[in-house]
Amino acid sequence: MIKKEDIVEIGKFQKTHALKGELNALLDIDGDYAADGNALVVAVDGIYVPFYAESVRPKGSESYLVKLSGVDSQEQAQQFVNKEIYGLRSNLVDYYDDPDLELKDDFVGYKVVDSSLGEIGEVVDVDDSTANVLFIVDTPSGDRVYVPVAEEFINAVDDSRRVIETTLPDGLVDLNN
Repeated sequence: MIKKEDIVEIGKFQKTHALKGELNALLDIDGDYAADGNALVVAVDGIYVPFYAESVRPKGSESYLVKLSGVDSQEQAQQFVNKEIYGLRSNLVDYYDDPDLELKDDFVGYKVVDSSLGEIGEVVDVDDSTANVLFIVDTPSGDRVYVPVAEEFINAVDDSRRVIETTLPDGLVDLNN
C-alpha cells in the first residue's frame, strides 16, 4: 500500500486528448520519469494507486501527452482529469537536475537550531515559489519565522536527529515582529 509519505507531487493531468485515452499532463520533472516505467500515482477514492505509462510524448516544455496502460478510451481517461500526479519518492532523485537535491517535504518536521539563539522552532513548510527558497518555521511561542535556505546560513543538517543547524544574521528572526 502506498502511503502519503512515500510520494511527492510531480504534476497534474489537465484534460483528455483525442479518443484513445491519452491525457495532457503537466509535469514538474522530465517526462523520462514516466517513459522509463516509473509509477504515476493518482489518488482514487482516497487510496494512492500506481498507474504506468504506455507512451509519453512531449507537447511543450512541461506538457506531455500520456497514455496510461489499460486506459483505452476518452471516457476512461476522463476519470483522471484535474487529478494530481505523484511519483514515488525513492524513484524521483534520479530525475532532478541536482543529484544532491533534497525534496522539499523531506525537511518538514525538522528543528531549526541556531548557534547563537538556540532552538528557533520546527519547519512546517518550504516555500520554493521564488528563487529564494525559505524554510517556514513555527516557533514555540506561536510566531512564524522565514529562514533563507542558503549555504552561508546553514552549518549542518543532521538527518538522524532531524535538526538543521544554522548561524543566522542578527535580527533575521525578529523581522516578523
